[in-house]
Amino acid sequence: MRDALLIGVGGFAGANVRYWVNIFAARHLSPSLPFGTLLVNVTGSLILGAFLAWTTERVLADPGYRLVFAVGFCGAYTTFSSFAFETIRLIEQGHLSAALANFVLNNVLSLGATVGGVVLARAI
Repeated sequence: MRDALLIGVGGFAGANVRYWVNIFAARHLSPSLPFGTLLVNVTGSLILGAFLAWTTERVLADPGYRLVFAVGFCGAYTTFSSFAFETIRLIEQGHLSAALANFVLNNVLSLGATVGGVVLARAI
């Protein structure tokens, strides 16, 4: 129960920050690209990478912080951060073909699934 509460608190914060970043981007940046999503994905990747590296390589952190911040906050803020971090980990571990496959599959399949969802929704 404690874990679910920690994840929920982080998720609540991450989802709200994502909303505010998108509002900011819509008001202050060009509407030519989805800059809010781009900003969320890039900052989320930066935040998750820094947090996980810091708490696994530099300091001993309570596992609860990982639940709140990595799983909850970053998970609600952007799942792209998890994908990016996992791809970098594969590269660091010398699994270059797995990293490339992860990169290609996530991008191609996700874009394809989005197209499929759009087609399905439009057909209903």
